[in-house]
Amino acid sequence: MSPLRVALGSDHAGFELKGEIAAFLAQEGHQVIDLGCHGPESVDYPVYAETVGDVVRLGRADRGILLCGSGVGMAVAANKLPGIRAGLCHDSYLAHQGVEHDDMNVLVMGGLVVGRAQALDLVRIFLAARYTGEERHQRRLDQIRDLERRFAPQ
Repeated sequence: MSPLRVALGSDHAGFELKGEIAAFLAQEGHQVIDLGCHGPESVDYPVYAETVGDVVRLGRADRGILLCGSGVGMAVAANKLPGIRAGLCHDSYLAHQGVEHDDMNVLVMGGLVVGRAQALDLVRIFLAARYTGEERHQRRLDQIRDLERRFAPQ
């Protein structure tokens, strides 16, 4: 697998695991774009979901990874950005199927839900997966893009 540019973001509950993931990504030869948070002090997760999402949607990173306590808040916030397809994944099937079928570009995990070994495995699977581009999947992605356009603020 070619090295990727991976944007990382977390709130305080995902901070420690984000550091483990950053070290793993660097060891695997990927370019790590650490967008915070940078300490264990309480922060608001939507700020980091937006920051990572912007970097991914603008093409400054190939993929994004977000962590908060459960993962739910980060997934909800990131999916508000046009072009972001963030999936909350706590098992290997979701980590690859989300990319293969839905062109998921941001992996979201709960820092209080997954352990280090499981998280690194999910990251590895997510980054190795490729969108299949099958007609049925592309048709559905086009429908999602249409939703984004129709409901975009005027």
